[in-house]
Amino acid sequence: MAGHSKWATTKHKKAAIDAKRGKLFARLVKNIEVAARTGGGDPDANPTLYDAIQKAKKNSVPSDNIERARKRGSGEESGGADWETIMYEGYGPNGVAILVECLTDNRNRAASDVRVAFTRSGGSLADPGSVAYMFSRKGIVEVPKQDDYDEDSILMAVLDAGAEEIEDDGDVYNVISQPNDLVAVRKGLQDEGIDYNSAEVGFVPSTKVELDADGVRKILNMIDALEESDDVQEVYTNFTASDEVMKEFQAED
Repeated sequence: MAGHSKWATTKHKKAAIDAKRGKLFARLVKNIEVAARTGGGDPDANPTLYDAIQKAKKNSVPSDNIERARKRGSGEESGGADWETIMYEGYGPNGVAILVECLTDNRNRAASDVRVAFTRSGGSLADPGSVAYMFSRKGIVEVPKQDDYDEDSILMAVLDAGAEEIEDDGDVYNVISQPNDLVAVRKGLQDEGIDYNSAEVGFVPSTKVELDADGVRKILNMIDALEESDDVQEVYTNFTASDEVMKEFQAED
């Protein structure tokens, strides 16, 4: 979920996948650099850095890239950029609410890229605060579905750590908590030997917009357009679709 939706990474052509992989690597490396700059370069003392490194490893980012990013962020090596976080808000097709989180060293470029992606995809940028209220900032741990454990065993592992709910999201479970309980929830899973894909703070929608197959196509195309920008780190939306609609969409894709 970390970003958009379980369906946002639906199958694409190999070239598109390779291009996205390169951009994903860049985003994950950027996260490591920022985490190290903000909280120090020791992952054992900086949970945000620990989680950023773990997510990079899960996505097969080379160890050398991870270590260089950590050192740049902590000041052990020179060359780190002056990254700034900027949030943009807007609406996509069918009134879907969208939050776009940018991490950039060029505010003007980021704003231009986001504006163009919204306009070309049939969306519109909105004033600050006009969309954000539909989302809550939460800790999100993504746990892949495996035969070794089920939703009940995950719940038992995280209940005392502050987990609020577990969402069944297709191939994964998302364990939702308050941001300050994220580390405890992640450790609860680790203590029980439960594998997880990522642990990070993100935005969860409080209300959702149900889409048909055509609506899903339009909003995923918009997410793709936004993620073309190197400055865009995460795209959060409040769309949802039934399993039947997703099967219809995938059959046409």
